[in-house]
Amino acid sequence: MARQRLGQHFLSDEGWREEIARAIGVSWYSSLHAAPANDESFCWIEIGAGHGEMTEHLIASGAPVYAVELDAPLAAGLEKTAKKVSNLTVVHADVLETDLAALAPGRRIRLYGNLPYYITSPILHHFFTFADWIDEIHIVIQEEVALRLTAQPETKAYGYLSVVTQLYTRPEFVLKIPRAAFSPPPEVGSALVTLRLPGERAKLALRDEVAFLDFVKKCFSQKRKTLVNNLRSVAEADAVREALALQNLRTDARAEQLSVSQFAKLQSELNFHLS
Repeated sequence: MARQRLGQHFLSDEGWREEIARAIGVSWYSSLHAAPANDESFCWIEIGAGHGEMTEHLIASGAPVYAVELDAPLAAGLEKTAKKVSNLTVVHADVLETDLAALAPGRRIRLYGNLPYYITSPILHHFFTFADWIDEIHIVIQEEVALRLTAQPETKAYGYLSVVTQLYTRPEFVLKIPRAAFSPPPEVGSALVTLRLPGERAKLALRDEVAFLDFVKKCFSQKRKTLVNNLRSVAEADAVREALALQNLRTDARAEQLSVSQFAKLQSELNFHLS
């Protein structure tokens, strides 16, 4: 039985499980399935493994699989599966308190998760703290959030979460998943998103990523206001206008119009101006 407080919606439709398996390269019918048996150069970490709906596909890849599950009865069920196979380890824990890098020292990480929709953003931020160890993230999330992760500048869905995601990853909206694929069905549409690492971060020489993200958050603090207005607490209006002009941007530009690299240049110019 699904627990509402944990945001549980199990992927019960076998056909859609196979669609996802093909998309992430763990179906035997997928041309992407390139992992030889017992390949331990990387591992899969599954977030919210549930009843093991997708775990069996990950196990079949031959790579080590770490299934992270908070719900004790579900973790106990997964332990029964772990006794039958050699490459499954069950981790009864809250993903937000789990050191992903410590689960598989020396291995690259591929993540899969059917994420609780109400804490998608905190989980993503937690993933990104381990960006140096992760190659791919495949997540089933609310469709509206999927559109925000993959949104481009000057679109309605583009915002702070888009910038954070694209700083660390190269996001791709892979496929929509109908409500009926889940038990119980969620109230909203879902989607599979693939996040490949690295993202723009690899091209930028950021001195302090936390400071950069704080700066971006200020830029989006009131989305409909101009950057000149949103940055009044950190820079003089004329300095912001001058920094925007140096990138051939309108002096009345809003945050939703800037790419990740443009935010980085804006911050750098303003820091130079203030130093």
